[in-house]
Amino acid sequence: MLKIDRLNQEFMTFGPVSFDVKTKEIVGIIGESGAGKSILLKSIADMLPHDGKIFLDEVEQQDIKARLWRKQVALLPAEVVFWNQKIKDDLKTADNEIIKKFGFIPEEILEKNTDDLSSGEKQRIGLLRIFENRPKVLLLDEPSANLDEKNKMILEEIVLDYIETNNASAVWVAHDHEQLKRVSSKIFEITQNSFKEKF
Repeated sequence: MLKIDRLNQEFMTFGPVSFDVKTKEIVGIIGESGAGKSILLKSIADMLPHDGKIFLDEVEQQDIKARLWRKQVALLPAEVVFWNQKIKDDLKTADNEIIKKFGFIPEEILEKNTDDLSSGEKQRIGLLRIFENRPKVLLLDEPSANLDEKNKMILEEIVLDYIETNNASAVWVAHDHEQLKRVSSKIFEITQNSFKEKF
């Protein structure tokens, strides 16, 4: 379980924030652009300094090296960054079957240059890359914002399957209320000065 206890960050206007994410649960977060949703996720991923405490299975964030924490609590940012020119060099262990589930032809996508990817392809490849570490928690920042309806549904199905088969959980940020109703057990809304449960 992921436990957030009075988390606050200097650029968050709505803190402190406290909530739990149970195993096999997805918590949705909505809010206007600029409200601080990405800052919240980056703080949970230990990418920004913050006050408060965060626990994963009762182990506190500060007791784990940041790089190891991020393998277990993995952030898919809104803008995916690649470190290599070829996709095959970023996806070291991805199984061909899951690559196909994402709608790709393995031998074609793996040979592609990262600069030639569309925004939607970058999001899906970014999620594939995260799956390689088998994280316990997925932090998803608008993971389907650049996808058409068909691929959006495919991504939802893949994430739900990952969470079920790996006893994982997720914090899912989106503007799409209907999507969050489909995938989340509860939804929090961020405004300029509050963080409250909406559904």
